[in-house]
Amino acid sequence: MKKTVIIQASSQKLGNTNKVINYLNSNTDFDIIDLFDKKIGHFSYEFKNADDDFIPLMEEIIEKYDTIVFATPVYWYTMSGILKVFFDRLSDLLHYKKELGRKMRGKKMAMISNSGGNDRRKGFEMPFVESAKYLGMDYIGDVHVWFDEDTNEIHHEAKAKINELKNSLLN
Repeated sequence: MKKTVIIQASSQKLGNTNKVINYLNSNTDFDIIDLFDKKIGHFSYEFKNADDDFIPLMEEIIEKYDTIVFATPVYWYTMSGILKVFFDRLSDLLHYKKELGRKMRGKKMAMISNSGGNDRRKGFEMPFVESAKYLGMDYIGDVHVWFDEDTNEIHHEAKAKINELKNSLLN
């Protein structure tokens, strides 16, 4: 079983979130799944989106990976919309596909966010921490990454934080 998958959740395939993922995955230690390439509808109490990409994607993630790292830009002080829809669909695993949802127990979750500055607001990580807890997962931490104003490259202090996260994922 591969250990870790990074879930890219940005509305821009090759934007700053992708830069962060490429830095984190410089040795190609982790697989990457880009939610932008998936057709995932909004949660429906009638499970009207049961035939979209969500359930097959979750079956793949649950089968192959022990650790899930969510990578998201900060949009309006919270996770990206594409990731919020994904998180809402986790409800499918609590109602419609309970046996699949139970397999989330014991897996690990981490989160890496990014924005132009070192300005992530307190509480940003709460939906990740609480979702992991609710699903019986182990939340192993999060990192916020920001970019140098002049070069639009990852700030050197943020690179150090990414390296710490990478070391914890590899050990």
